[in-house]
Amino acid sequence: MSVRRGLLALLAEGPRYGYQLRAEFEARTGATWPLNVGQVYSTLSRLERDGLVEPAGESEEGQVFYAITPSGRDDVAAWFAAPVERGAPPRDELAIKLALAVTVPGVDVQAVIQRQRSATLRALQDYTRVKAGAGDLAWSLVVDSLVFQAEAEVRWLDHCEARLARAARDRAASGSGAAPTTTATTTSTSATTEAAR
Repeated sequence: MSVRRGLLALLAEGPRYGYQLRAEFEARTGATWPLNVGQVYSTLSRLERDGLVEPAGESEEGQVFYAITPSGRDDVAAWFAAPVERGAPPRDELAIKLALAVTVPGVDVQAVIQRQRSATLRALQDYTRVKAGAGDLAWSLVVDSLVFQAEAEVRWLDHCEARLARAARDRAASGSGAAPTTTATTTSTSATTEAAR
């Protein structure tokens, strides 16, 4: 998501100044995408240059309010109407780490998976606790996304563990040498996920 579109969406509700936009953006997204004030004001300058917002007076303290223009409303409406494009896959450090771990001699891949699973389950427990106290719908939706991502990561780690165990068995059966260091202790996803809750 672009900060530009997020700010336009907030301005569609009414004029605001930069600090207000930053505070509301972070409150509504649970600060999962922190913004600095400089970024907000530079984005507002570009939006003004592009005719999507315009100055709409000042506060008593001299803060400039910005209002969305009709072109800005069209832009944000088009953003809400279009699906999020899935362009190039994001760089996933965990996937790259495991891909390299299975190819580098001496790496205990099972231990790498177990440490990551433990960390992800801790995060899942934290998200679940936060979700229980999230009264605001917008923040609750953000936390739901974090919970689902963590659950998916645990399932993927279970899958990786099963694939490594199968590869080790296949190599042992064919006599082609040792596979990456693994143990056949695959944990069921549902049991693992339930433990987090």
